[in-house]
Amino acid sequence: MIEYENLKKLNAPFEKGYDDAWQRVRQSGWYILGSEVKQFEGSFAHWLGIRHCIGVANGLDALVLSLRALSLNEGDEVIVPSNTYIATILAVIQAGLVPVLVEPDIHTYNIDPALIQKSISSKTKAIMVVHLYGKCCDMKSIMGIADDHKLYVIEDVAQAHGAKQDGEVAGTFGHLSAFSFYPTKNLGALGDAGAVVTNSDDHNKTVRRLRNYGSDVKYYNELAGVNSRLDELQAAFLSHKLEKLHDINQHKRKLASVYRELLGDQFILPSVDTRYEDVYHIFNIRHERRDELRTYLKEQGVGTEIHYPVSPVHQHAMKGVLDHFQTPIADEIHRTTLSLPISYFHTEQDVREVCRIMNQF
Repeated sequence: MIEYENLKKLNAPFEKGYDDAWQRVRQSGWYILGSEVKQFEGSFAHWLGIRHCIGVANGLDALVLSLRALSLNEGDEVIVPSNTYIATILAVIQAGLVPVLVEPDIHTYNIDPALIQKSISSKTKAIMVVHLYGKCCDMKSIMGIADDHKLYVIEDVAQAHGAKQDGEVAGTFGHLSAFSFYPTKNLGALGDAGAVVTNSDDHNKTVRRLRNYGSDVKYYNELAGVNSRLDELQAAFLSHKLEKLHDINQHKRKLASVYRELLGDQFILPSVDTRYEDVYHIFNIRHERRDELRTYLKEQGVGTEIHYPVSPVHQHAMKGVLDHFQTPIADEIHRTTLSLPISYFHTEQDVREVCRIMNQF
């Protein structure tokens, strides 16, 4: 059986460092917003080449707090991609704002800059981009649009740790960027964890307050904040794994190159462009008979996933919220997409075997 993912196998190379981290945190006697969080925040900011990193409890909170840091008015509009994971849209709603869906490019699966222009209204105040599957959006074009219309840009970088456009790292283009360190991510914790990064001193100060009950000083609350603090133990785990993030990304790129070399032309593969360095959090292909293909692969001992089977506009939770949007491109992607095994524990031989089986479909 070639599993789609196995977190125990994925984390096996890091176990000694995790054990050391656990002992270090346990013995410190300081378990909330201590030295481990400070260490990871500094290391991750340096890794990205950005001024500030604020550790929070999870990726959704990172998105919500990023939006709240902008001090927008209730009812202001935020442009979001129509084919994102629902967390992106939930963040807009939870921040008291209105999501405006914009379709992706059918080849890159990322939000289409040309369609952003057509969706801007007098109520538009921000663009929230999502670097889907590990490919950076066309941030040069998007930042140009934002500058022309004086809009904020927030990057959802949950799936793109280390992805680049023209040598610049995803998460360093916008005014604020939100990261998830969910265990399956390229930089994954051993539980929920997230971060907000920014070059703005003001936004840094606001998010730090918001994550900790709106407080800088204990028992003195400047803002109506929340409890969303990166755990000391998860921060320690992440600091250890961050040392290997480049290797993880390179391994995934190598596996992706094997898929590209061996898969037949009946499968629509992720697009490639020399301006972009993808990190392949997910290696998705598309096929008209996706469900049959997935069943066939399961019968042959190959695990797969679908990211995602239902587009946001058709989710029951979004009934009455997104009904007025027509999203044929997103619907087509969600109908045909299939994610193949590409974890850090997979070998090139695993991928070659997956390709052999798929080409017989």
